[in-house]
Amino acid sequence: MCGQVAALRPSLAAAGLGLGVAAVCEPEAEPAGPAEAAAAAPMPPRRRLEFLAGRRAARRALRAVGLECGEIPRSGRLPVFPPGRAASISHSAGIAVAVARAPDRDLPLGCDLELRPLPRGATRLVLRADEEALLGAGPAGWSVTELFSAKEAAWKALAGGPGAGRRAGAVGSLRDLRAGPDGDCLRVGPRAEPARVVRVRVVRVGAGVFSCVVGRVDGPE
Repeated sequence: MCGQVAALRPSLAAAGLGLGVAAVCEPEAEPAGPAEAAAAAPMPPRRRLEFLAGRRAARRALRAVGLECGEIPRSGRLPVFPPGRAASISHSAGIAVAVARAPDRDLPLGCDLELRPLPRGATRLVLRADEEALLGAGPAGWSVTELFSAKEAAWKALAGGPGAGRRAGAVGSLRDLRAGPDGDCLRVGPRAEPARVVRVRVVRVGAGVFSCVVGRVDGPE
């Protein structure tokens, strides 16, 4: 599974993004410093492994764009990166992924990995009625898992953008984001702010999906 995700590196590099992948089963998976160790110490064993795998994936993503990074502590649930460094982290089923932007690129950051498909019944938690036409079995149709993952990735990118703190109330759930087709990608943005839209690439990985924001969309749909 790691290999399938890692195969996406060239296409993401072309978009100005570095990809990092790590597995919870890697040997000698130790914290990179005392702050990481303190954050991981109270976690249950499985969560601790996922947390540390996510940090390794983030360092690998940053290294892929030419940036070294030591330990990555956290504030609340969010990672805290040194100045000039940032990455988006996700993990699922023992695999962690991260994306980081190249130093000379002003790109929104957001990724999501979902290796366990969602049931069709989850539709009502992800979509509103005006988005249900996106669902389908044909080449132009998207699965519930793909749409969920795309919105998760977009939410991370939009929450980390300029002025995001002031606008957090605009997105209370994934249903407050509207998804639409954009070639072979999806465009996703807050319903309350149709000009703030990002483009999300969604790739199937085994029975699951990996989603990554690859840029902004200019203007409303």
